[in-house]
Amino acid sequence: MAGMTTDISQQIAGLDALELSTRERRGVAARIWARAWPMIAAILLVLVVWQLVVLSGWRPEYVFPGPVTVLGELWTRLGDAEFYDAVAVTMRRAVTGFAIAVLVGLFIGAAVSRVRPLRAAFGSLITGLQTMPSIAWFPLAILLFKLSESAILFVVVLGAAPSIANGLIAGVDYTPPILLRAGHILGLRRLALYRHVILPASLPSFLSGLKQGWAFAWRSLMAGELLVIIAHQTSIGEQLDNARELSDAPGLLATMIVILVIGIVVDMCFGAADNALRRRWGLDQRVG
Repeated sequence: MAGMTTDISQQIAGLDALELSTRERRGVAARIWARAWPMIAAILLVLVVWQLVVLSGWRPEYVFPGPVTVLGELWTRLGDAEFYDAVAVTMRRAVTGFAIAVLVGLFIGAAVSRVRPLRAAFGSLITGLQTMPSIAWFPLAILLFKLSESAILFVVVLGAAPSIANGLIAGVDYTPPILLRAGHILGLRRLALYRHVILPASLPSFLSGLKQGWAFAWRSLMAGELLVIIAHQTSIGEQLDNARELSDAPGLLATMIVILVIGIVVDMCFGAADNALRRRWGLDQRVG
């Protein structure tokens, strides 16, 4: 019996070694290509469809220019210092607003998830705030803060914090009871239990809440920069509004591409964090 157990263990170890060696042989370049080619194919497909729509004559080219014209305008902007100033201002606002929203969402989520009276009082309110269109907050924000950066940050935080709080609440709700019991047996209480048991167990849901919160924050920020134009302070939203007022279709579409690319890059960062979390928890079960 012992000999049979040893043979099975050796076979399992051999399979593990074979899997590891196969992964190593793939190499870094192969993994990068496996991730890159679907995105490249999607971009080419979009460019082809875009060009076909332009060739169909659906709209005049001065209203809806083709990809060559728009990409040429984008390339020109990449050599302009004002473009980088606009991106820097927008990203500063995005990072500041999102950081504040994370702190607010963490505090509200932690309190509501563990205190039943707070859950009964504010649980539905948080969900209602999450579903409320961010642009609906701007009249109040402008009334409170005038046409200032504070008005934009106010709406960014209100747009992102409820999603972050709900992500943490969902993660806490689905924390396995056996982990809580184990924490109690080890003598963990209150903040220690939260730090060492509940927060690590709720990380997947919390990360999803962060990702959704960023999406709401980014949309709120773009709406804010279109509505709240601050004098002598360029931004991506301000450039988008200027292009609309001047009927500069290539510039408008080029700016929209910049907004899209920034969103994709941030989503890839969240995806990398999610993959790292899955590997740490042993949930990465990719085949091949």
